[in-house]
Amino acid sequence: MGLLNGQKMLDLSRLLPGPYSSLLLADLGMEVLKIEDLEMGDYMRKMGPARKEDSAYFLAVNRNKKSMTLNLKRKEGKEIFFRLIDTYDVILESFRPGVMDRLGLGYEDLKKGNPRVILASLSGYGQDGPYRERSGHDINYIGLGGVLDLMGRKDDLPVIPGVQIADLGAGGMMSAIAILAAIIHRGKTGEGQHLDVSMLDGVISWLSIHAAKYFLDGELPKRGETHLTGRYACYHVYETKDGRYLSLGALEPKFWKNFCEVIGRKDLIHKQYVEGKERGRLIQEVQKILRMKTQKEWVDVFKNADACCEPILNLE
Repeated sequence: MGLLNGQKMLDLSRLLPGPYSSLLLADLGMEVLKIEDLEMGDYMRKMGPARKEDSAYFLAVNRNKKSMTLNLKRKEGKEIFFRLIDTYDVILESFRPGVMDRLGLGYEDLKKGNPRVILASLSGYGQDGPYRERSGHDINYIGLGGVLDLMGRKDDLPVIPGVQIADLGAGGMMSAIAILAAIIHRGKTGEGQHLDVSMLDGVISWLSIHAAKYFLDGELPKRGETHLTGRYACYHVYETKDGRYLSLGALEPKFWKNFCEVIGRKDLIHKQYVEGKERGRLIQEVQKILRMKTQKEWVDVFKNADACCEPILNLE
């Protein structure tokens, strides 16, 4: 039994952002009934390696859920759907803006059947505005949102992240938070809500500290040139002797001091935030030192050191 026991959702979403959102809520105890069409269903079922009939990708984000097929284009399907919202009064959808209205299942239609209904509409660019009809994927949202431009090394191409930032964070998590807030609001007022969750909006919100600095000093943040994207030796990625990597996050002077003492280079302590050519030379010097041992050897060396130096791991 979870904290959301007693809450019920109809999940009409597909692929990753919506199903990840409903997964978070299902793991907290919400009863989630996944609704799929009769023709293709959620095509994540057929993507990647499969276990029996469903792919590993689909199973990963659809645990703890019930499922059924329903033809929402037919009168009978709509009637069943409206009967369901008597008890399943939270609805998540990720269609193009306007599709629910064309199906006769828009918010105004739904609240006539149940004034307490919460409809969460998750899309790339929101339910209104000039981009509402545009298609897109994670790479587009973080590109337009300004996040992708900050990822990667100086004077190199932007680097596509290894996980879907906009899909999972700006889409899945933001919509789950919005749904929880709407449930609290409904508990106080008895009223449902229509939630407009835009993945692009969510991405832009993560640029708060970068935007604040830019609005203050007028200097555009550049890839690989900010405190947290590799400008300084104390916050960097380094290769080890065996071709693996370490992450160093010694931003605070006390952690950088500890790091320098562990590697036997107290002479580097005062150089933490040097600029100019000396900054590049310091990064190269630290890299030279860390390439002298394997990742495992450095893990052992830093085991009891308070230096924010950790191995970069993979699924193995």
